[in-house]
Amino acid sequence: MSRGKKRAIARRVATAPVRRAEAVVDETRDLLNKSGHLDPRKAMVSTAIALSLGFLCLLAVIAFHFPQYLTTPDLRHKYSVDVLRQALLGALLIAGGLSLANVILGRRNLNIAAFAMVLAAVALGGSRVPVGAFPDHTPYIGLDWLILDLLGSTVLFVVIEKLFPLYRGQSVFRFEWQTDMKHFAVNHFAVGLALLVVNFLIHHAFTWLVNSDFQRMVASIHFVPQLLLCILVADLAQYATHRAYHEVPFLWRFHSVHHSVKTMDWLAGSRQHMLELLFTRVCVLAPLYVLGFSEAVTNAYILVVGFQAVFNHANVHLPWGPLKYVLVTPDFHHWHHASDDEAIDKNYAAHYAFIDYAFGTAVKSTKQFPEKYGVVGDYMPDGFVRQQLFPFSKTKT
Repeated sequence: MSRGKKRAIARRVATAPVRRAEAVVDETRDLLNKSGHLDPRKAMVSTAIALSLGFLCLLAVIAFHFPQYLTTPDLRHKYSVDVLRQALLGALLIAGGLSLANVILGRRNLNIAAFAMVLAAVALGGSRVPVGAFPDHTPYIGLDWLILDLLGSTVLFVVIEKLFPLYRGQSVFRFEWQTDMKHFAVNHFAVGLALLVVNFLIHHAFTWLVNSDFQRMVASIHFVPQLLLCILVADLAQYATHRAYHEVPFLWRFHSVHHSVKTMDWLAGSRQHMLELLFTRVCVLAPLYVLGFSEAVTNAYILVVGFQAVFNHANVHLPWGPLKYVLVTPDFHHWHHASDDEAIDKNYAAHYAFIDYAFGTAVKSTKQFPEKYGVVGDYMPDGFVRQQLFPFSKTKT
């Protein structure tokens, strides 16, 4: 063999790992940037699961290393570290097993990325990272809330959607799921900052309205009726704010981001403009602070709104009977997202459907389900960044 051929072979051998790494990065970027269904025949579903779990495991290990900066103070005191370690170990085994099996079967690039993240998580300590004492009052990002909510929402709501589907055969990895997953991640990463801003604004803007005697009276109401009253107050504030989003053109530019989703499922509710998220939190939480609802009731309300915000967007249909006139259900809220003529600017309530019936804004239709979703005219660009910039563009709505 000539010296030139030997050099060429040596160059190919030397550059092979670089080319493989570039292919892994390119394929991972393509998966996150493109939009549409995943082909189960190419093991793309198991690959996406392995990649997602591997990434979340790596984030979880990092959160174990820096809990004072990456975990939510209200949650960290309620964790069972042993349970979290077992869950992390299970996720590492699933992600590692799926990705390794796919690599052996020749489905390499994306699965190499997934397996590399599993290895990185294990190298950083895996489920055995020690957690010592740490300061409590530090700035933080809610990385733990992102991980737990994504895993919990996926497991719970995907199962519910498969058991009681409104649209049978709708794919879990449906059109534009990548865009909505980015909304989910960024909005959850920002939850710590959002809560800090909201609490600051509420306590500085509305303290002068607080009457301690009145607050004590509200806080003394028994838990269940106080919770129902709290949800009613929050929903009236939500109704007014939500209606303003639809009727004030400037506000609609922000809210239209949320309405641009064309496929309804548990992930669809995550598509929101970050400024809308902050503004709505202030408008809804301020009355609860002023009226003096107890901390236990407020925490229970946050659980209720967290569940309903996801559930009411889900691809779910159940026989609600007369309850559909009292509570907001997926059927009720799906009509709010419809672009059918009879659905425009209707069904604003988030919890109590009777509010819309009382104000004359409930949908009246002879059709059982909407025919199409999204903004009329389909003018919203795809992609998280472009949707965040949309309200400031010159595009007509």
